[in-house]
Amino acid sequence: MVKKIKKYSQGEPLAPWREKIHEVIFEADTPYGRLFDALLIAAITLSVIAVMLDSVESVKAQYGGILDVLEWGFTLLFLVEYILRLISVRKPLMYATSFLGVVDLISILPSFIGLIYAGAETLLVIRVLRVLRVFRVFKLAEYLGEADYLMRALRSSRRKISVFLYTVFIFVVVFGSIMYLVEGEENGFTSIPKAVYWAIITLTTVGYGDIVPQTHIGQMIASTVMIMGYAIIAVPTGIYSTELAKVYKQSVTNHACLSCGEDGHDQDANFCKYCGEQL
Repeated sequence: MVKKIKKYSQGEPLAPWREKIHEVIFEADTPYGRLFDALLIAAITLSVIAVMLDSVESVKAQYGGILDVLEWGFTLLFLVEYILRLISVRKPLMYATSFLGVVDLISILPSFIGLIYAGAETLLVIRVLRVLRVFRVFKLAEYLGEADYLMRALRSSRRKISVFLYTVFIFVVVFGSIMYLVEGEENGFTSIPKAVYWAIITLTTVGYGDIVPQTHIGQMIASTVMIMGYAIIAVPTGIYSTELAKVYKQSVTNHACLSCGEDGHDQDANFCKYCGEQL
């Protein structure tokens, strides 16, 4: 059997001006990079606040014009930033289809799409598009170094957490079915899905109280589910904490790849683990 060897390539060098833009936008450990990040964090935060204030009728009635001007100012600012990010990497399409690239696009598209739906009958659509602009808050994760550790730990623990969620699903289905048999329709458990809903809110210790067991056996089962809820809460926390500790022990660099813009590479890495280009 012939083993295929993955070939890494060194892309064409960026033009000096593109490399300078890449350094300012993607490198957080340079003076200009830190300044750029600080200004962009402030802009993202202010734009999200503006969207939230725009949803308050009293504020919108008094300052609607100012909020609209601010919104378009932030939209154009993020549009310029998005274009500069695509220009400053060797593989613009790869960055555009990455998570952060998609978030960047989502943060600016609604304002422009909203211009198409100008009729009174489409006000609901416009409202949905305007709410989508709150996705700008996800752009903050790109400029917080610790967010990379959190995301990497979450990815590492996804299989264990998936098994945990599957186990919880089995629990709520079993206990919900038992409660449906014990309590019956006369006590509010009109179907197995309704009983499973009760099991979920009880196991998660939310307990809305809209469905309450009336029989002694049902109350004993409810008590068991509540106690199990406190024990189950600690499981995903332990899984995630363990993976987070492992991630912190790994030595990574914040230098971004010139081709795809991704960072988080090992200190001794010579090639990008996302696109294969030489670092």
